[in-house]
Amino acid sequence: MAEAGRRPYTLLSCGMSLDGFLDDASDQRLLLSNDADFDRVDELRAGSDAILVGAATVRNDDPRLLVRCPERVARRRAAGLPAQPLKITVTSRAKLDPEARFFSAGTGPKLVYCASDTVDMASAHLSPVATVVDGGRPVELRRVSEDLHVRGVRRLMVEGGGEVHTQLLTEGLADELRLVVAPLFVGHPDATRFVGAGRFPFSGARRARLVETRPIGDVVLLRYALSPRFRESAW
Repeated sequence: MAEAGRRPYTLLSCGMSLDGFLDDASDQRLLLSNDADFDRVDELRAGSDAILVGAATVRNDDPRLLVRCPERVARRRAAGLPAQPLKITVTSRAKLDPEARFFSAGTGPKLVYCASDTVDMASAHLSPVATVVDGGRPVELRRVSEDLHVRGVRRLMVEGGGEVHTQLLTEGLADELRLVVAPLFVGHPDATRFVGAGRFPFSGARRARLVETRPIGDVVLLRYALSPRFRESAW
């Protein structure tokens, strides 16, 4: 059973366009980063116990969510950790392809938190490739977070998408945001934004604390402290 109030340190990692979009609504994934920044993200993954994405990200981007650098994989093993972080997704409809790279890439465990009324369907469809967990109806990210803590996750990296970011931010479940801004515009009304509508804790007179800005090639990294649990030296 989840321990109420106990959850992993949660870091949101995201890249967006100058006008706040995660993608451009085309059939091809829009690359908002560069090689140096991809390497930075790989280092973050290597220091994480788990990586979480929404089901739309699994369907649309087909991500592997793996630590790619062999030296970083070796470092995890030397520290007594699994070679790869735990992979997690959340879904209300449980309509996920078991052959997606989220499931097929890497040999580590995967968790799928789904809505209570889709657990049976999800289990029948996905149990060969993942552990299916009841996430509530609708899926409650606080419940998910507390359950992950029980499973030993202490450092959770969240890589999207917009709905997941919105829920974590509006519910006060994010401790840190690392946001990369790419020098381009999307401008498509059907494209996915970094966040959707909601009641955010940082609005009006209350501002998130900016702790770092850093150019990485042609993109800029903005790092924000979002909770009292923020760690200046977080992984």
